[in-house]
Amino acid sequence: MRLTVNARNMTVSDAMQERIEKKLNKLDRYFRGEEDVQVKLSQERGARNIAEITLVVGGVMLRAEEITSDMYQSVDRAADKIVRQIRRHRTKLEKKADPAALEALTSDEESVPAWEETPDELVRVKRFVVKPMAVEDAIAQMDMLGHSFFVFVNAETSITSVVYRRSDGTVGMIEPILG
Repeated sequence: MRLTVNARNMTVSDAMQERIEKKLNKLDRYFRGEEDVQVKLSQERGARNIAEITLVVGGVMLRAEEITSDMYQSVDRAADKIVRQIRRHRTKLEKKADPAALEALTSDEESVPAWEETPDELVRVKRFVVKPMAVEDAIAQMDMLGHSFFVFVNAETSITSVVYRRSDGTVGMIEPILG
């Protein structure tokens, strides 16, 4: 397992680093040690301690975020969420354990705190590599990430598309028509 820990508005103590490693080393029983794990820790106003764990295994991304008043508790809960996601999606992950499937999302810029945002200002840019995938795989990836939408290149049409979760619980897809 390749572990990266990033902190914002705080420093990571040795005890916190050990706690993170101890909790995430439990993931080794599910995989062969070739996964990338990124942990982002952040402290914000109002005693908000945010722990975000992103796991990339064979091109499949799992993400968990927890916000509590105690950073240790946030890390523990986020790690437990990741383990539950692995158990829930185990067969999908085993089928998808192909390292060439999809590159990891990379964030090039940090977001601006909410209290500094202005309505029409671009506050964050995310860039990521997209590779063709089936619509069903895109829906599964969206669900595993816990997002309400997912951008992908449709393997059938070679067009960049978006699948999204509708308010009634169904899934919709946006596919542009070039004209």
